[in-house]
Amino acid sequence: MKALIFLGLVAVALCEPIRYDGDKVFRLLPKTNEHVVFIQELANSMNIDFWSPDSAGLVVVNSDVDIHIPASHNDMVLVQLQQSGMQYEVLIEDLQSAVYGQMKSGIQPRAHDYTKYNNWATIEGWITSITSANSALISKMVIGNTYEGRAMHLLKIGKNTGSTKPAIFMDCGIHAREWISPAFCQWFVKEAVSTYGTDTQMTNLLNTMDVFVLPVFNIDGYEHTVKSDRMWRKTRSRKTGSSCIGADPNRNFDAGWCTLGASSNPCSDTYCGASVESEIEVKNVANFIRNNKSIIKAYLTVHSYSQLLLFPYSYKYDLAKDHAELMSVAQGASEALRSLYGTRYTSGPGATTIYPAAGGSDDWAYDLGVKYSYTFELRDTGRYGFLLPESQIKPTCEETMLAVKYIAAHVLKNL
Repeated sequence: MKALIFLGLVAVALCEPIRYDGDKVFRLLPKTNEHVVFIQELANSMNIDFWSPDSAGLVVVNSDVDIHIPASHNDMVLVQLQQSGMQYEVLIEDLQSAVYGQMKSGIQPRAHDYTKYNNWATIEGWITSITSANSALISKMVIGNTYEGRAMHLLKIGKNTGSTKPAIFMDCGIHAREWISPAFCQWFVKEAVSTYGTDTQMTNLLNTMDVFVLPVFNIDGYEHTVKSDRMWRKTRSRKTGSSCIGADPNRNFDAGWCTLGASSNPCSDTYCGASVESEIEVKNVANFIRNNKSIIKAYLTVHSYSQLLLFPYSYKYDLAKDHAELMSVAQGASEALRSLYGTRYTSGPGATTIYPAAGGSDDWAYDLGVKYSYTFELRDTGRYGFLLPESQIKPTCEETMLAVKYIAAHVLKNL
């Protein structure tokens, strides 16, 4: 009997989510090459969770570095930071408190709410209900299953004209811990159907084009952040010969694969995967876009955080052949976004604006021939990072809608 009780307790313990009591998030500002080396050596000596940039190899002089340090290492890191003479601040004093603060309402099964973070079961239910309630404007399809067997639902929003229309493809939630991203895709769908017929711009868009929306790209990873590890980033695939799980889906596309800013180490958060499109979620999306590339005129992928509007290239420093136009549109979209709440975005090519990163979906789509290929990095600039409170969902989504509509209007004019 005691053995059974013990096994039961072990089972409960295994289901308990990871806690971050006393963990801190530091912002470091390396001013010299010695500071850069210090950060890289720190990363080699302990398991550091890089929030921005994505890994130690991307740290450069005069660019903020946000790192999550476990409570057990705080004192040692503080001493070493003081000895290094580098500027730093503590962004988050207690990560567990920030996790609680992000979702005071919890993310347990409940009615879908556009101003809350919803779990996958709730989102999947919402996909069914909003499609059936708006059958004249929305249809849904499954483009494949995830590694753990979840259906990847893709919504097609637009007036059914009886013929094939040009389209925009948008995905959210490539990186599991970036919760504000799937929240935006849900918000976009709501706005599209609720303003059709009253908002001239949206009506014109949906009459002329279709918008494909993938509400959550990395569903397995997203569910893992809800149930087990809030800071998880990658997919949940398992590879023979490695105890480390998952790959970074935004390093797994065929765009300079596994070169700049990607890791071949399966335990790294920026692991590029065993091969191009080794992650089934990436393959499913890539297959859909490849099969429909004749009609897809724009590709929008939504991430967080940093308040950036990026475009190719990230896997190389060369400028895209459409650089001038892509920059002009990004700046116009950023101005439209800022007009609502004054939120400032920086625009530019990924490699020089944030950091080099090979294998990204936006570069891949652009090289495939999708000219208007953009990556959004939503709020904020680090105060909350991946733990943006629910109170900021509405304003973030409202302002981002203005930028997306600006890009869509430009695409529409240039069909």
